Amino acid sequence: MAIAPNTTFVSGAILTAAQQNAFGFGIVGRAVSSTDYTLTTSSVIATGMTVTFTAIANRFYKVTYFEPQVQTNNTLNAQTNTQIKLTSAAGTLLSQGYLQTGQANYNTGTLNLVHTGTFTAGSVTVVGCALSSSVSGSPVLGRGAAGAGNSLLLVEDVGPA
Repeated sequence: MAIAPNTTFVSGAILTAAQQNAFGFGIVGRAVSSTDYTLTTSSVIATGMTVTFTAIANRFYKVTYFEPQVQTNNTLNAQTNTQIKLTSAAGTLLSQGYLQTGQANYNTGTLNLVHTGTFTAGSVTVVGCALSSSVSGSPVLGRGAAGAGNSLLLVEDVGPA
């Protein structure tokens, strides 16, 4: 898919609607959560991580899901997984990231997922999901007081496809 960049602007030129539409439209949806989320072994929408927006045909969207503090369980080779999905926890997987333990100890890190692509025109819902391979030791997504800040699910229109 070829991308047509915007034109070079010169003094005195007339700015057209087509040129304006070649710019990204910016943020079209955002969700923030400061509530800790205790993980389960099923892929579930993490607290507060749902964004619904109106997609425009033939435009690229960038979806970013950030968890500031992801804690694993205390099992050898255990995984904590965050995911960006379309529509619901059972929806199409758009992106995912893992944090894995190398020994039978807790591990804490940050996960930042990004998906770029087009969507069918109309109402679109994206969700941030999470799960752990085991709940031994109560793995959690630490946010707010217990964590390093808020989680974020952000959708941006970055320009024409």
